Amino acid sequence: MTRIAAVRPALPPYRYPQSELTDAFADICLVEGKGTALLRRLHANAGVSFRHLALPLEEYAALKDFGDANDAWIATAVDLGAEAVAGAVKDAGLTLEDVDLLMFTTVTGVAAPSIDARVAMRLGMREDLKRLPLFGLGCVGGAAGIARLHDYLTAWPTHVAVLLSVELCSLTLQRDDASLPNLVGGALFGDGAAAVVLTGSEHPAASGPSVVATRSRLYPDSERVMGWDVGSGGFRIVLGADVPEVVRTYLGGDVRGFLGSFGLTVPDIGTWVSHPGGPKVLEAVAETLELRPGALDLTWKSLDAVGNLSSSSVLHVLGDTLRLDPSGMGLLLAMGPGFCSELVLLEW
Repeated sequence: MTRIAAVRPALPPYRYPQSELTDAFADICLVEGKGTALLRRLHANAGVSFRHLALPLEEYAALKDFGDANDAWIATAVDLGAEAVAGAVKDAGLTLEDVDLLMFTTVTGVAAPSIDARVAMRLGMREDLKRLPLFGLGCVGGAAGIARLHDYLTAWPTHVAVLLSVELCSLTLQRDDASLPNLVGGALFGDGAAAVVLTGSEHPAASGPSVVATRSRLYPDSERVMGWDVGSGGFRIVLGADVPEVVRTYLGGDVRGFLGSFGLTVPDIGTWVSHPGGPKVLEAVAETLELRPGALDLTWKSLDAVGNLSSSSVLHVLGDTLRLDPSGMGLLLAMGPGFCSELVLLEW
């Protein structure tokens, strides 16, 4: 089976308490202070205590347009990406020369050449390195990336593949936008990156938890549940209030059906690695799956410590999980634009 050999999270050095970010957000997005009470309530109830930013807080005012913001995104993404990839490969006991495929996922910026190409050149990776940049998966990208690398390594069991996720959500911030989706997004999302090293079943260095199987699900008539509207100002968030209800409607059946195909039930899963979508989403996940108390503690802690990092978040939770050295069966799950979900069955 495919093995997860290492996970290396990476965060920008600029860390701020939620209260300081609330004040800054009010200055940037609220015209004449209108909506301040709602903003403060949303930020206070987001389950987030700290977040990291791509830039020092005072530099955001100097970003004149989408071009400036995207230039900053490229520079920071390459720095964080190189740090995460080099660290993850080292943690796996491998070298950069061992990597056969580098997959990159993001939803917060655009670049051509893509970030994976720039990271590969900065690190001096092989010239015959296979690359696969993915855009648009959003919060599900970390789970989907692991699933798609598992597909690749099933065909190439002697290979090494790396997933890199970089999400710099702060650089998508829309100024003078007091809409509820922008206020909610501004309360939850932070900046960060992560890299995951996976090895095929026949690789001599194969170690770590196994990827047993994966399952994807795309939900009908859900295009406006989550995503971007792209305009002259960049990425304007689409975030429906019905995300928790979509989770309650579909996730329980999806997970139980997936586990059942392997003779498993929800109580058989000892380790849950969930994307931290936000308090209401996490409550919906726990409720619809009837999880035991504390099953999502690492996810709640990640949300509190760094916020929602889009596709990078579930990889941060995975890294925290590996440090606990669990045993038995686990399930990694995330949801994102589509609206969709991705499930990855793991075994330690």
